[in-house]
Amino acid sequence: MHASRIRMASLHEKIISATQAALLIKDGMTLGMSGFGGAGDAKAVPLALIEQARSTPLKINLITGASLGGGLDGKMAEAGLVARRMPFQGDAILRKAINEGRVVFIDQHLSEVVEQMRDGSLPTPDIAIVEAVSITEQGHIVPTSSVGNSASLALAAKQVIVELNLASNPNFEGLHDIYLPEDRPHRGPIPIRQSNERIGSPAIEIDPSRIAGIVICNTPEAAVTMLPPDHDTQAIADHLVRFFEQEVELGRLPRNLAPLQVGVGSIANAVMSGLIHAPFNDLVQYSEVLQDSTFDLLDAGKLKFASGCSITLSGPCGERVFGNLEKYADRLVLRPQEVSNHPEVIRRLGLIAINTALEFDLYGNVNSTHVCGTQMMNGIGGSGDFARNARLSIFVTKSTAKDGNISRVVPMVSHVDHTEHDVDILVTEHGLADLRGLAPRERARVIIDHCVHPDYREALADYFSAACLLGGHTPHDLSQALSWHVRLNNTGSMQQPN
Repeated sequence: MHASRIRMASLHEKIISATQAALLIKDGMTLGMSGFGGAGDAKAVPLALIEQARSTPLKINLITGASLGGGLDGKMAEAGLVARRMPFQGDAILRKAINEGRVVFIDQHLSEVVEQMRDGSLPTPDIAIVEAVSITEQGHIVPTSSVGNSASLALAAKQVIVELNLASNPNFEGLHDIYLPEDRPHRGPIPIRQSNERIGSPAIEIDPSRIAGIVICNTPEAAVTMLPPDHDTQAIADHLVRFFEQEVELGRLPRNLAPLQVGVGSIANAVMSGLIHAPFNDLVQYSEVLQDSTFDLLDAGKLKFASGCSITLSGPCGERVFGNLEKYADRLVLRPQEVSNHPEVIRRLGLIAINTALEFDLYGNVNSTHVCGTQMMNGIGGSGDFARNARLSIFVTKSTAKDGNISRVVPMVSHVDHTEHDVDILVTEHGLADLRGLAPRERARVIIDHCVHPDYREALADYFSAACLLGGHTPHDLSQALSWHVRLNNTGSMQQPN
């Protein structure tokens, strides 16, 4: 088994245990780790590192592609292992440590991490740990279910630990397209003109002498929880389908729409699944995380190709897909995140970007990251990369949360991730607001009429009317703009008392 997975014979002598690999990592080091959206992360070495931290003072600065799977982010935070973390996370335990100030978190556009590393404004890793399905005859690393930042982290690190996962399907080999932009100042364009183009190599072309150790593990990919579509998410999908139909009828979109980017999470996944019964065929996806909906659409014959940087699936979908990768091999490609998220490529391909908002306000400003302006949720991820550069920038959310005690549409967002200038379409279960070509006061009226829950509509209309009396291009009453959030903090509900 090892011979077929490690095809450079001289590397067999570098096989070590996870415990031995963890001992290579010292206090204060910067550690690069594969993983994006809970996919393709190392599994054995981080656990050994956690054990080491319980007996030896050990703090690391951790850079990944995005969130890690299997609860690893939380386990490392719980062990006090992580001093600094970037650029994205999605774990409740780590989130608590971040919000309590015990872990320093740098929330960053996912396309920019390795660019800043190249410029020297971010540290390069002392050691990178990369999960692999195999190592080629040349000693190059073939990743598993994600690329993310793995290639750049491995190429920049002083040493590399390869975690060879025998539980990963060997047919992952051939799915990857590893391309890294040239150095500035004479960088050429990234030559992607269609989502299905391959422009790089199928493996990370590392000098094998820099491999410090190879750890063998046999751990299946952790499944993610994916909530099924419900009445509200189906309504959001229906509003979007009707909008797309109108755009096609007006000649603004072709019958197969435009390449689709869809953010992570149950709402965005459910909205994407809503396209299964829509009157569009030969769809193409150019995105970050390929979720259950991608493979539902592929299996339904609606989607003809999907480009991403990771595959993150629920248990049932993972069983269907990971055991039958050869079925999808000619319709999938996995790229580095700085390519999947690159503004140049996003603008050239003319994407339709669909991402999830925590809240948005009267004028279309979107908060994707902070609850009540201060409590970090997960991070901006790639939504900013796509929203600012997409052909159509769409944000979706249910109109309320916490049994109606929170309105997702507020007078003024408590934190701004995407300004009104980067947002074209807003959708809740109550309707769709097309903000293109509208001035702020026009935007406010459309949002109130189409997106707000009935329990909050009158209050928001009253706020807007009062603000307009004060004047301004973008009217606000600053004494009341965040009053809904203050009321939530004080009473547990944004609703006004009777």
